[in-house]
Amino acid sequence: MNDARLWKNLIGAISTLIDEGSFKADEEGIKLRAMDPSHVAMVDFEGPKNLFSDYVCDEPTELCINFKEMLKFLRRVGNDESIDLSFDMKNARLNIVLKSKYTRTFGMATLEPSGEEVPTPKVSFNSTVRMSTNSLKNALEDTFTVSDQIIFEATVDKLSVKSSGDLGTVSVDLEKGSEELLSLEVKQPSKSTFSLNYLAEMVKAAANLSDIVTVEFSTNMPIRLNFELPQPGKLQYYLAPRIEGP
Repeated sequence: MNDARLWKNLIGAISTLIDEGSFKADEEGIKLRAMDPSHVAMVDFEGPKNLFSDYVCDEPTELCINFKEMLKFLRRVGNDESIDLSFDMKNARLNIVLKSKYTRTFGMATLEPSGEEVPTPKVSFNSTVRMSTNSLKNALEDTFTVSDQIIFEATVDKLSVKSSGDLGTVSVDLEKGSEELLSLEVKQPSKSTFSLNYLAEMVKAAANLSDIVTVEFSTNMPIRLNFELPQPGKLQYYLAPRIEGP
């Protein structure tokens, strides 16, 4: 991969939910789908082979790594560095080679794969909002001032992001047709409450990778954040709603 910072940011986006997980690699590329430890959030990543400048995978392989540890190896990645990744299956090690004016080589121990399969959530979405990642990030920061919960509400003409707490209330409205709200499609008006802590961490991590996010949700159903990457691939997060009791 010509840009080592891209790989660092991808690993950072994944590690915001999970400490360790498995890449599944085949001749078409790599994939990772994993739940966070509390099973309320999921990350879904795909890196097709053309994400990489050179990609070889002779047989299907599962590679389980500790993402927090990998970030330690990548913490000093420079602006002009490329990265080569190779898996030594015999010794269960991932070799990381960073190249710029000089070459740095790291060997990282891999983990035993769990064999757990995480299915894609079967969720239908009544509201689909395409917006700038920065606008969503700002809305989340505004609502953080009063609560750790956030309400997404979509009607045919606007998206509202709200929160309320002991200190007061906050409402951020984005009108259809505005510069920051790129598109809005609402089959049915939708309203759902989510953990602001989870959403803020997702958006903060993905903001290094994507300028545009598609937010999809329905009333009292999981939300999906689909971040548009400037290079081939997919980065999505799912988050379960908070449903208040009677």
